[in-house]
Amino acid sequence: MQTRQLGKNGPHVSAVGLGCMGMTDFYTTGGDTQEAIATIHRALELGVTLFDTADMYGPHTNEELLGKALSGKRDQAFIASKFGIVRTPGDAAARGVNGSPEYIRNAIDGTLKRLKIDTLDLYYQHRIDPKIAIEESVGAMAELVKAGKVRYLGLSEASASTLERAHKVHPIAALQTEYSLWSREPEENGVLETCRKLGIAFVPYSPLGRGFLTGTLKSPNDFAADDYRRNSPRFQGENFSKNLQLVEKVQQLAAAKGISAGQLALAWVLAQGNDVIPIPGTKQRRYLEENTAALDVTLTASELQALKDLFPVEAVAGGRYPEAAMKLVNG
Repeated sequence: MQTRQLGKNGPHVSAVGLGCMGMTDFYTTGGDTQEAIATIHRALELGVTLFDTADMYGPHTNEELLGKALSGKRDQAFIASKFGIVRTPGDAAARGVNGSPEYIRNAIDGTLKRLKIDTLDLYYQHRIDPKIAIEESVGAMAELVKAGKVRYLGLSEASASTLERAHKVHPIAALQTEYSLWSREPEENGVLETCRKLGIAFVPYSPLGRGFLTGTLKSPNDFAADDYRRNSPRFQGENFSKNLQLVEKVQQLAAAKGISAGQLALAWVLAQGNDVIPIPGTKQRRYLEENTAALDVTLTASELQALKDLFPVEAVAGGRYPEAAMKLVNG
């Protein structure tokens, strides 16, 4: 397994991590727990060390699943979790944000208990709370480092200016945001540039476009009734059809290279720099194995340019989140 460094002074982790969210939430209710655990164990066998979860996935059930799967295997894993998105019982679509010091101190204790560990390797603020200065939130996170509850700090979906302010309070090891062929905003809004200026690892989630870039989705009817993507603008109606035309071109390029569309899309993300550590999510071993094999794919300069030309930011139809959720990103 290839490794990449998590920030300027951080540890080396697997060049491809495993996003665990879909094992318990968002893409379907009541997933196959046995297969999910088997996927985590297979990831360890393949040399994957970076595992990503959050307290809001479930909520809480995702951390519990990961804690169960990694029991007795703690020394093989670098575990990242997130706090700050608050869900409302009985309303699956409702979201709040809390970055207050009191909330942070309580949140970490719950996370450690569910993961069955004493120290979390990487703790992200999942969304920036507009009511709380980032200096105050990161200051509280830094206290967790001093207390030995957390090793490294990260932010998720933060703007370039927020990232700079946070880094002055305590070193930020990683910035997590959505990034893929069809979500390339970090190239234009200064986030990727700021990460590189400050020596912060860039961790793309949904590097396969929530599965769309694999070419396996042909219709919105492919989704389960409770699948989050049914409410995502890019997966609806005319937007789906327009975006499918782009993915078909990726499939053609992949076929010519003898690999899957998903491997081509993931290889493109990996080729953006050694400071880029994608965390594709899956709950099945066969897709995990396909994703990790993308590390063996080498793209020529002309192939990288061809993919880039296919996906200018304005070519993708629909926002990456519904309007209300978009207000919580790039904070």
